[in-house]
Amino acid sequence: MTEQHKTHTSKLLSLVLRHSPQTIAITLDENGWVAVSELLTALQQHNEAVTLTELEEIVATNSKQRFAFSEDKLRIRANQGHSVEVDMKFEAVQPPEQLYHGTVAATLQNIGHEGLRAMKRQHVHLSADMATAEKVGARHGKPMILTINSGEMHRNGGTFYLSANGVWLTDNVPVLYINFPDHGE
Repeated sequence: MTEQHKTHTSKLLSLVLRHSPQTIAITLDENGWVAVSELLTALQQHNEAVTLTELEEIVATNSKQRFAFSEDKLRIRANQGHSVEVDMKFEAVQPPEQLYHGTVAATLQNIGHEGLRAMKRQHVHLSADMATAEKVGARHGKPMILTINSGEMHRNGGTFYLSANGVWLTDNVPVLYINFPDHGE
């Protein structure tokens, strides 16, 4: 499998397993799972043939660990980032004292008024380290890193979840818990 084909297939899997399963006429269950056999058949019927071996390679080597197989490897789902309604059965956990969110300068004013909101996703995505947040922010331009006082937010009733691929999730982050960078950074 070429890198180009792997990237294309990974992006297609993100689309159908996180946002738009109807694109290839599959249905996710309430927890975001779909049978691997159903997925592979649907992909083939939409001229996007992928073998089980190739699918296993994509799941194993995806740098963001976006996908997971069930223990018996008969089902697959995205680890987080859904815009379709699924219940991932995340358990609330205590976050570290600080988490990070990568964004760009154009969004800072809005965030300063509204805090961080999930927007089209089910959760706000946060990173455990600045380097990851910087990579996320850099997708949209010059990254600006917000420091989230997650420990304080948690002590005040905020709920946090940790996805299987290490992304921290919460429903929203009020402005009170966000430290904004200096514009000179």
